[in-house]
Amino acid sequence: MDKPWKFFVDYVSTPIGTAVVACDEEGSLRLFDWSDHEERWQPMLRARYGDVELAEKRDPFGLTSAIASYMNGEVNIIDALPVAFAGTPFQNKVWQALRTIPAGKTLSYGILAKQIGDPKAVRAVGLANGANPIGVIVPCHRVIGSDGSLTGYGGGLERKRWLLAHEARHAGTDLFGKGVSR
Repeated sequence: MDKPWKFFVDYVSTPIGTAVVACDEEGSLRLFDWSDHEERWQPMLRARYGDVELAEKRDPFGLTSAIASYMNGEVNIIDALPVAFAGTPFQNKVWQALRTIPAGKTLSYGILAKQIGDPKAVRAVGLANGANPIGVIVPCHRVIGSDGSLTGYGGGLERKRWLLAHEARHAGTDLFGKGVSR
């Protein structure tokens, strides 16, 4: 029998709720979600990894501190945080592409599908975006509708709106990624 995955779990208070962070023993993020969605993230971890041991650990590998810094305005700090994906090859491709969207910018599902080389896969991109287990750090919130509307976000549209406004304010752009003079 394989030994269980061991993930370190910590919580960080943010202006939009308490977030839960889980990383592996090497320090790669495996999960970022909201503590009020425990019924979603705990089964999801087990579905992706099988037998999982969750051990609470304060600020594992400095990840919680980095996320707190992001919430306090250092919006580019999350770009360097290590992540590890456990999705399908297509999901992993979408999630990697999400990490290339700069803070303060947004793009549509259609543009994201084109960027990964599969312009007809708009719905599949949307499904992969929605299945992202490392929200905020793998910034699925930066994907919007082709008409500029704020579309679904697992943490809720109010959180998505706050994240986009927060990043725009600290990256010097407006809500939809256009430069703002300072």
